[in-house]
Amino acid sequence: MTNHADLYSARTSRSRRDAEAAADTEGASTRERLLDAAERTIRRLGIDRFGMGDVADAAALSRGSVYRYFPDRDALIEAVLLRTAERFVARSEAAVRTRKTLAAQVAEAAVFIRAHLHDEVLTLQLPGKSDTLFAALLTANLGGVVARWIDFWQPFLAEAAVRGEIRARLDRREAAEWIVRLMLSLAVMPSAVVDLDDAVAVRAYVARYIVRGLAP
Repeated sequence: MTNHADLYSARTSRSRRDAEAAADTEGASTRERLLDAAERTIRRLGIDRFGMGDVADAAALSRGSVYRYFPDRDALIEAVLLRTAERFVARSEAAVRTRKTLAAQVAEAAVFIRAHLHDEVLTLQLPGKSDTLFAALLTANLGGVVARWIDFWQPFLAEAAVRGEIRARLDRREAAEWIVRLMLSLAVMPSAVVDLDDAVAVRAYVARYIVRGLAP
């Protein structure tokens, strides 16, 4: 015998789940729309001059919509930088994976950063300047972004430990932050001794020094 109450309850639950899933999808879409608009606005006005109203106009949404997803400018800027960093990491992983040792992988990451430093996806134009995402990361306290990059290096460090390339009791998160900090410095600091635009020179420099301190 059909239990109509159970059928109604099941349909109601399914409808609620479908509505929640649709709301989540719509929310994610709106958030991405706002981030796209914020990126365009930052490039047009500069990271110090844009306002939440500018982003709302660029997204063709209300200011209330912007504040619904991002409580203030700092939260919006951090979200833009975090998304940009994640895109960059995803693009770099394929190149890093072509190398078979940690030293070569870190070197390849450095070469990738130098080669793509001024790609549009990584450059946040400031008035009268050409600051990059990396410069912004160094001058802003965006621990979330750095933490993502530290996570990126964990499997590479684990594999290096299995191969005996790094110390067995090495603090891998600390080691990953060391790598990330050096990658950022290679991106934004000029060198007096190495041609940072020469991929061969960068690979040799990284292999000679950067990973040596992690070895057994």
